[in-house]
Amino acid sequence: MPLREKSLIARIRRQARGSPAVVAGIGDDCAILRPPPGHELLVTTDFTLEDVHFRRQWHPPEVVGRRCLTRGLSDIAAMGGEPLAVFLSLALPKRLPQKWVDRFLHGLLELANAFKVPLAGGDTAQSATGIQADIIVLGSVPKGAAVLRSGARTGDQIYVTGELGGSAAALARLRSGKVKVRPAEYQQHFHPTPRLEVGRWLRRRGLASAMIDLSDGLSTDLAHLCEESCVGAVIEAGLIPPARVGRPPADVSLDLSLHGGEDYELLFTSSGRIPATIAGIPVTRIGQITRTRGMTLISQDGRWERLAVHGWEHFR
Repeated sequence: MPLREKSLIARIRRQARGSPAVVAGIGDDCAILRPPPGHELLVTTDFTLEDVHFRRQWHPPEVVGRRCLTRGLSDIAAMGGEPLAVFLSLALPKRLPQKWVDRFLHGLLELANAFKVPLAGGDTAQSATGIQADIIVLGSVPKGAAVLRSGARTGDQIYVTGELGGSAAALARLRSGKVKVRPAEYQQHFHPTPRLEVGRWLRRRGLASAMIDLSDGLSTDLAHLCEESCVGAVIEAGLIPPARVGRPPADVSLDLSLHGGEDYELLFTSSGRIPATIAGIPVTRIGQITRTRGMTLISQDGRWERLAVHGWEHFR
């Protein structure tokens, strides 16, 4: 079973790194943060729930920890922000081995250290059911400079970073139970990387009119952006960059590229000149913003059809 609460918190505290932005962290009733002068705070929170977002028989603890933090950092990236501090609340079943907790924290803190963001606090509790992790990430952005979902305008081009559908392809293989899934062949699912540097690059140059991270799938997240911006979109199927997964590597289906979630890439709109790569990450134009509401897909044979929302949505 996990260590008792006081011992577990002490262990986490020993592993957490400091930061100039954190005046006081783990050990007090509240953390004290010092945001940079002239900046506004960004706050995002995300659950990671056993048997909803991961399964112990499929996902090593380090992967669960990394993916848990990726969810929050990806939101900060979508605003063009800089992460300041992380807060983690963990509810753990009584019979969960402490080794699982240690490995979970290793994965989470490894990613946190890579982006120099400190774990500044949180909570621990006993869960009556499965593992529950709630991650809160605080970030900052220069005052008035955050990239919102609501800035897309008619005529803007639509871009995505990286490749799409790889995480959903891994889940499909895992659910089938027929094929062993090797993490090295499905990096997007087992080793996601938030696109913080890309988001900051776009914000600093004022090139992104609107932006969102691809956590629920291209169709769902594009619909969110269009709704907030009061616009529509036309997407070209032949331009969408499919992930290459498996061995030998093969392109995922268009369906997975359109509707598969948890890619943690960035979707953004722009009227400016966008390079083919930003911070070493490929960037692909996939369509255009329209005045007419709704989303349209141009198939590879030139047919125009309505693009329906089929990405992830809780309670559907």
